[in-house]
Amino acid sequence: MLSETELLFLAGSILNFFFAYIIVRYIYYPKKSEQTYIFTFLAFNTVVYFIMGLFTSVEISIGAGFGLFALFSVLRYRTETVPIREMTYLFVMVALPIQNSILLKSDQFLQLVLTNVLIIAILFLLEKGRGFHPELGKKQIVYEKIEHIPVERRKELIADLRVRTGLDIIRCEVDCIDFLRDTADITVYYRIDHRDREFDPPPKGA
Repeated sequence: MLSETELLFLAGSILNFFFAYIIVRYIYYPKKSEQTYIFTFLAFNTVVYFIMGLFTSVEISIGAGFGLFALFSVLRYRTETVPIREMTYLFVMVALPIQNSILLKSDQFLQLVLTNVLIIAILFLLEKGRGFHPELGKKQIVYEKIEHIPVERRKELIADLRVRTGLDIIRCEVDCIDFLRDTADITVYYRIDHRDREFDPPPKGA
């Protein structure tokens, strides 16, 4: 038979994984549909919780937590290819079990649940971009209708670029004009949605 401490540890591990799974499956994954880091997130979260469970003292657990954060900082500087968004979620996945383990050992069950719910709510709001401007993308294209280049015809230029590219362009900048070829290099800024992420405009006007 399992002791009360062992049952509490087991229940805490399930609760910790439950909150981590909600963050990864319902907040991180729907935004990008990227499965590359899901295993890493959940594995980190689970292993860190079990490591924290090996320490019976809260003071030792806090010290171990700071040590894991230091290790995470080194990892961050040595993994430049990992996108900052994924590194942020990895940070959350490492911090979550440390927090949950310490609160569980301190018998602060209500605070444990409330903090996890608040973290989930904050991540959800940030991913939805509530209160922020839409994410903007930037692309450079070659445009041949230089009669639309003058500043006074900028609205016509943007309207034509929207039709040709299918992007929700909100502004553009003319980088240079080649009068010999009757073309202009233009940088366009547009609102991003899932369809735009894989879009690559042709090198010349459609």
